Amino acid sequence: MSRKQQLANVHPGEVLEHEFIEPLGITRYRVAKDIGVPATRIGDVCAGRRSVTADTALRFAKYFGTSPRFWLGLQEDYDLEERSRLLAAELDDIEPLKRPA
Repeated sequence: MSRKQQLANVHPGEVLEHEFIEPLGITRYRVAKDIGVPATRIGDVCAGRRSVTADTALRFAKYFGTSPRFWLGLQEDYDLEERSRLLAAELDDIEPLKRPA
């Protein structure tokens, strides 16, 4: 698949919004209050303006019955894909190390 045909990179906030908040019929505000963080944090994560930190991952895990690694893994995958796309030309120019036989 060419770079132009790549699928959109999914931010953890999209997963939070569409796989947890909406199906459970709750609001961002309720999540924020229930886990003890400012509502702006949840709004920013859902909008893709803020990363899921270890603190937030621990809170989401406890609240939604998932693991912190689930949330951090989503964030890590997102970050690696974003950076990979940004550095694509530079990475293409890097020659792998040739180890002596």
